[in-house]
Amino acid sequence: MNFFARPGVFFLLVLAACGCDARPVPRVVVYTSVDQVFAEALFARFQAETGIRVEAVFDSEAGKTTGLVQRLIREKQRPRADVWLSSEVFGTLHLADEGVLVPGADPPDDIPPAWTARDGTWRGFAARCRVLAFDPERVPPERRPRTWADCTPQRLGGPVAVANPQFGTTRGHVAALFAELGGAAATALLQELRDGDVLIADGNSQAVRLVESGQAVACWTDTDDVWVARRRGARLEVLYPKLAPDAGPLWIPCSAGLVAGGPHPDTARRLLDYLAGSEVERALAESDSRNVPLRADLRQAVGHDGPAPEAHDFAAIAAAVPEAMRAARDILLR
Repeated sequence: MNFFARPGVFFLLVLAACGCDARPVPRVVVYTSVDQVFAEALFARFQAETGIRVEAVFDSEAGKTTGLVQRLIREKQRPRADVWLSSEVFGTLHLADEGVLVPGADPPDDIPPAWTARDGTWRGFAARCRVLAFDPERVPPERRPRTWADCTPQRLGGPVAVANPQFGTTRGHVAALFAELGGAAATALLQELRDGDVLIADGNSQAVRLVESGQAVACWTDTDDVWVARRRGARLEVLYPKLAPDAGPLWIPCSAGLVAGGPHPDTARRLLDYLAGSEVERALAESDSRNVPLRADLRQAVGHDGPAPEAHDFAAIAAAVPEAMRAARDILLR
């Protein structure tokens, strides 16, 4: 046989001789707003366990979630992503409403159904809570609030920092206030923030740093930003204000779903199952972000001693986003 006359056979023999593998490496493309340092660790573990290469596209701190949500909607007719992984749930609900996510994902049996879409377009896991982080030397006990309506500069006795409400978890937080309090009361709260010269930060981590530097006495933020700040030596305490006297704190889960028409559906399903599994909840709980597992047995296993996550009507909060964003733009950003 003349192998030079049959280049395909010759090529295979060369590959065999050098130990090369002609098969393409399986891959999956994920768009994510989870902080890069935490997401990369999860993807590296998945890749090591499965041999599937994860190609991740991250969002910026200032534009958390919102930028990638709009990109996925623009790419709807020709999807480039396979999986959507978010550090919150409200942008995920918007993607589901736009038909970007595939219905039918099987919910985990060990997570309460309130944390998963009824039609299976998304799964929730590993929650964070919206908290008030404050300097204990500048906010005395008698000024420490029980509800978010009291988390204003006038009532706390000094400047308060809030991340840009058009993005990320602050966007969902403002919408939750509109859903829970009603438009009039929530608008009045935004006006009180404005009249108190609220400090608008580029993101939650910058809001925390404004408290660390003394420019603010407190900030609206997420639990993970506080734990990260404490590890670098920040003197901060936290409160879990209620959305209303008869409502609990705002817990926001991470969420993930399959992108409709994504180029790698088989590997996408494997990544989704991995992300919604107990291994990832444990990893995030044991990381610097200290996300709280939605699985009760896992909370006990990792030694979580704080309040347990409580689900909200996330669809109602998502429905309040347009009204809330118009008010936030007109009141806080002009």
